[in-house]
Amino acid sequence: MKHKEQFWLFLTALLIVFCGLFSAQSVKAAYSNKQLRSYAQKTMKKNHLRGSIVIVKNGHRQTVNMGYGYYKRHLKNGSSKLVYPVGSLQKMVTAAMITQLIYKGKLSQNTKIYRWYPLLKNSSKITVGQLMTHTSGINVSGTESSHGIRFSENGAINWTVARANLSGNTGLNSFNYNNANYVLLAGIICKVTGKSYAANLKSRIVKPLHLRHTYIYSSIPRSKTDAISYLYCHGKNYRSAAYANANVVSQLPGAGNMFSTAGDYYKIQQGMYNGKILSANQFSYMSHLNSKVNTYSGGFYLKNAGKLKLAYGNFGSTHFVNWMQLTKDNKNGIVMFLNQPYGSKNHIKSVGYGILKRIKSGTFIKR
Repeated sequence: MKHKEQFWLFLTALLIVFCGLFSAQSVKAAYSNKQLRSYAQKTMKKNHLRGSIVIVKNGHRQTVNMGYGYYKRHLKNGSSKLVYPVGSLQKMVTAAMITQLIYKGKLSQNTKIYRWYPLLKNSSKITVGQLMTHTSGINVSGTESSHGIRFSENGAINWTVARANLSGNTGLNSFNYNNANYVLLAGIICKVTGKSYAANLKSRIVKPLHLRHTYIYSSIPRSKTDAISYLYCHGKNYRSAAYANANVVSQLPGAGNMFSTAGDYYKIQQGMYNGKILSANQFSYMSHLNSKVNTYSGGFYLKNAGKLKLAYGNFGSTHFVNWMQLTKDNKNGIVMFLNQPYGSKNHIKSVGYGILKRIKSGTFIKR
C-alpha cells in the first residue's frame, strides 16, 4: 500500500512539473508574439507606413493595422468595410488557376497560345509557360495608365492583343516583366472554361477558402469600399490622396483587378500548398516551369534554394504597395498591404526585413 501511495505521489508531482513547463512555454510564446506585434507597430509608426500587415511566426498568425485606409471617412486600416488593390500579387492567383487547368488535362505549359489567340503576333511560337514566366517577348506599354475606357473582361483582352500587335518584341525566352502576359492568361482561363475570369476566381479561389474580403473590382459590394492611398510629406500623413482608377483596373483582368485584404491573401497562400487550391506538388510544378530563366515562375519569385517565395506589387498612379515574403510552407513570414508607403521600394522592403528578422532570424532575405 505504501509503495502504491508513493507511486501516485510521484505521478502527481510529474504531472505538476509537466503542466508547469507547458504553461511556461505557452506564456513565453504569447509574450513573444506580443513583443513582435509591438515591434511591428513601432516600426510602421517610425517609418510613416500605414496599412495592414499579416505576421506569421511558427504558424501563428496575427494582423497589425496602422492608421486610416480611408481618412476622410475615418475608416481605419483593418476595417471590415475596406478592401485593397492586390496589384501584381494577383498574378500568382491567375497562375494557380492555370495550373489547376493543366492538372485537369485542358492544356499544358508547352501549349502554344495560337489555339486561343490566332491573330496575335508570334502566338504560334509562344507557350502558356512563357506567359507565366514573362519570357514571351510581349511588351505592351501603358497597361497601368488610363485610356478613358471602362473595359469589359473580353474588351480588355482584345485591347491587349491589339496593343501587343502594335508593339515591338523583346525576344522569346528573355525575361521581360509585362502585365499583358497575365491578361492573356486570364483570357485563356475564360476561353477554356467558358466562364468569366471573375466567375472562375469565385469558384476556384473564394469559395473553397471561404474568403469574405476578396472580389473583382466591379463586384465589390455596396457594404464595402476600396481603400484610398496616401503619402507622408511635409511632416504629415494622409497627403496626396489617390485611389485605384476604375478604367485602369478594368484593363487588367488577371493582373490587377482583384481587391482583397492582407488576411485573405495569406489564406490564399495557404490554399496554394495545403490542397484547397493546389497541392504541394502542384505548387512545386507552378514554381518550376520549364520556360523560366530566373527565379520568377507562376507569378512570384522562389528564392533561397526554393525555401522562400516573394512578390512585390503596386498599382499605377497610386501609392499602394504590397509585399509578400513567406517560407514555402507558409509557417513564417509577412504579407504587407500598405496604403501609405514612405521612401523607395528598397527602403520599404528593408523595413519589412527588419520585422522578418524578428520572426525567424537567418531565414529571410532583404529583397
